[in-house]
Amino acid sequence: MRTLDHTHDPTATSWIETANDPHAVFPPQSLPYGVFLADEWPRPGVAIGDQVVDLTALAEAGLLSAAATVAIRDYVDLTGLMSLPVAERVALRHQLFALLTDPKSRLATDSQLQRTALRPLASVQLLKPVDVGDYSDFYASLYHATNVGSMFRPDNPLLPNWKHLPIGYHGRASSLVVSGTAVQRPQGQLPPAQEGAHPTFGPCRQLDYELEVGAYLTGGNPLGHPIPLSAAEDHLFGISLVNDWSARDMQRWEYQPLGPFLAKSFATTVSSWVTTMEALAPFRCPGFTRGPADPPLLPYLDSTENADSGGLQLHLEVYLSSATMREQRLPPLRLSHGSFGNMYWTFAQMLTHHASNGCNINPGDLIASGTVSGAERSSRGCLLELTWDGEYGHPVPGSQRTPLRLPSGEERLFLQDGDEVIIQGWCENSTHRRIHLGECRGTIVG
Repeated sequence: MRTLDHTHDPTATSWIETANDPHAVFPPQSLPYGVFLADEWPRPGVAIGDQVVDLTALAEAGLLSAAATVAIRDYVDLTGLMSLPVAERVALRHQLFALLTDPKSRLATDSQLQRTALRPLASVQLLKPVDVGDYSDFYASLYHATNVGSMFRPDNPLLPNWKHLPIGYHGRASSLVVSGTAVQRPQGQLPPAQEGAHPTFGPCRQLDYELEVGAYLTGGNPLGHPIPLSAAEDHLFGISLVNDWSARDMQRWEYQPLGPFLAKSFATTVSSWVTTMEALAPFRCPGFTRGPADPPLLPYLDSTENADSGGLQLHLEVYLSSATMREQRLPPLRLSHGSFGNMYWTFAQMLTHHASNGCNINPGDLIASGTVSGAERSSRGCLLELTWDGEYGHPVPGSQRTPLRLPSGEERLFLQDGDEVIIQGWCENSTHRRIHLGECRGTIVG
């Protein structure tokens, strides 16, 4: 588990004045990593205030460690940084913090270096942080799993294995796209309209979003060697917002007996910025509190440290803006808001279970949490849940769906062409600066 240090000091300020605004998205305590396009080449950078700092320029100026310089020089994305051991990642954060907060640092005093290394965020094109090789998606929210199970199995919402292990599936890394990328409505087999009829093929009619959080991983375990829970935190590089778009009608028809396939593989949107676990140290919290009726965890998924601080104080919100709302200049409608602290399984447990069979994890791999939902209706993390009339903990057989009413007068059961979904998230408490994860947005096109 990462420890608090001077980079978390809430009174620390930067000579980049926009980072000191109380409402700054990227204060000096944050320093998230991303990749941007500069001179037709992808370059790794770090965000602060309204600027992005070109890490390649800092490395070429000799301002970073030898290990960080090699990691930046040899990769066009963040994979190199994700290959570094924890001590080197912490050292790089300290170097960047000093360069950006000390008014006497070389970056602060060298105007020529500033012209090379600093670029306004508004002027750059942000790319995917990592060319992800492997992506796995989990199903880690008790509230989401119970709600969805209640729709189809009112008398038995959770299957017998759910509270014993983090349920997940292997996703499609090739269709991961960065925030802002348009999402094409998928086509596929749709379920028969009535019993005895045949399926049809055509555009998805029940397109949905899923509010999720992703964790980028470091390497470190050879094939055949598990990652124990005691070491899992060291293999978590940082987190991003994720929208795992879902074709619900296609999913309902194809998911038995092997689970998600084409209903999930057409697109998954990731946010541009990766907030490191070092930056998130002030916001760690206990994992989910299991009740007396919950089964005991098997030893490989249980530890005092994970129970005490494996969770994360992360607030999440989802907004919807339809094409008509934008034409009428209406602001996006907030659909839901909730807490990542409600997740039944922690990222460390997800990773440990993922590698428990000896599966090797590579730098830049991505795991996602599954839909983040809470017990309240206002905290449901997808339209499948939001438009469902059932109540959590009290399955209602035969529950109907009620459309959401938009400020434009439109109604939605599922997403229509032109709808833009915007996910935002931030960590906050009474003693430290807010750490914002940026946003994850995508617009549906037909």
